[in-house]
Amino acid sequence: MHPDPAGRPTLLVAASTFPAEAGDGTPGFVLDLATALSSDHRVVVVAPMTRGARKHQRIGEVEVRRYSYFPARWRDLADGAIVDNLRAAPVRWLQVPFFFGAMAWALRREARRSRPDVALLHWIIPQGVVGKVVLGGLPRVVTTLGGDLYALRHPLLQRVKRSVVASASAVTCMSTDMARELRALGARDEQVHVVPMGVDLAPIASATARERRVPDRVLFVGRLVEKKGATVLLEALDRLERRPSEVVVVGDGPLRTSLEARAGAEVDFIGAQGKEALAARYAQAGIAVYPSVPAANGDRDGLPVALLEAMAAGCAIIASAVPGIVDVVEDGVNGLLVSPGDADALAAALDRLLAAPELAERLGAAARATAAAHTVGAVGERYRTLLAAALQG
Repeated sequence: MHPDPAGRPTLLVAASTFPAEAGDGTPGFVLDLATALSSDHRVVVVAPMTRGARKHQRIGEVEVRRYSYFPARWRDLADGAIVDNLRAAPVRWLQVPFFFGAMAWALRREARRSRPDVALLHWIIPQGVVGKVVLGGLPRVVTTLGGDLYALRHPLLQRVKRSVVASASAVTCMSTDMARELRALGARDEQVHVVPMGVDLAPIASATARERRVPDRVLFVGRLVEKKGATVLLEALDRLERRPSEVVVVGDGPLRTSLEARAGAEVDFIGAQGKEALAARYAQAGIAVYPSVPAANGDRDGLPVALLEAMAAGCAIIASAVPGIVDVVEDGVNGLLVSPGDADALAAALDRLLAAPELAERLGAAARATAAAHTVGAVGERYRTLLAAALQG
C-alpha cells in the first residue's frame, strides 16, 4: 500500500455525476459517501467537468480532479444523467468517445500521481469499464445505481458488464432486484452487496426543527425523466376529489418543458435545489410522492435517495410498488404503495391521505424510523468493510 502522510490508505473514486460545489443541487450521494470515507482514507475523486465546476478543488477532506472531454460550448453530456441526456438529444453521442478517452487519460494520470491502494467506481458503465482497462491490478469496488444495469441491454454491452463485474473485488447495488440482475450477469454471491446510498441527516434534522409542515402540501423530487413518473402524478392530480394546498415539483431534466405545459397552475416547478433548500422542502411537505415507472428503454429506479430523504424528514410517502422501493416501503406501515403507472390508484392514495392527516402523520413517523438505518454514516461503515476486504485481496 502507499498511504498518505497521515497513514491512511488512498481511495480513488470515479463518478460521472458529482456536484460542482457541495449542496449545489446536483445529486450529492457520491460526495456524501466520499466525505464519510475521508475520515480514514485519503479520498481523491475523478469526475468530468460540468457547468460551474473547477478543475481542481478540495471539498472538505475530499480532493476533486476534473477532466474536460469536449469544447466547453457544447460540453453537456455529463450535466445530469448521461443515458437520459443521450436519449433527449442523440447528437450528444458525438461526445461519447471523447468522454471515454478523457476519462481513461484522467484515471491513468491520477493513478500515477496519487498511487491509490483501492478504487471505488460508481456505475458499471462508464467508470467500471474504463477503470478495468486503465487501473491494472488495483483492487476495485464497483457500484451500480440503476441506469447502467437496467437500460444498457445490447448484447455487446451485456458482455462488457459481465467482464467488469467478474473482475471487481465487490459490486454494490441499491436493491435486492438489482442484486438478482447482477447475479444474472455472472456475479458470485459473495461479490454482491445491497448497500443503498445514504441520507445526510444533518440538513434534514435542522430543517424539520425550524420549518412548519403543511399536511396537505404535496412534494415530488426527482429528475424530470420518464422513469421518475412525474407524468403519472400530473394525471393523478386531474382525478383528485380533494385538492392539496400546493404541489411542488423539485428537479430538472429533458421533460420539464412538456410537464410544465401539461400541468395546472396549482403545480409549482422550482427546478433543482441545493441541499439546504431541498431539506426545507421536505420539512414543509406533508406528503411526498415517488410514482416511479419502468422507462421504454428498460431503465428503472433502484432506490431513490430522494425517497429516503423524504422518509428521514417524516413525510408521508406514496410510492410505486417497484423493485427497490418495496425493499424499504411497506404498504400501510411506513407509506402507501400503488401500482406503477396507475394514475387512478395514485389519486386514490392522495385522496386518502389528504382526508386523513392523522394517518399521514403516523406513516411519516414510521418512515422516519425506517430511514434511520440508511444514513450516510451507516452506509460508510458498509463501504469501509468492503474496501478493507478488497485491500486484503
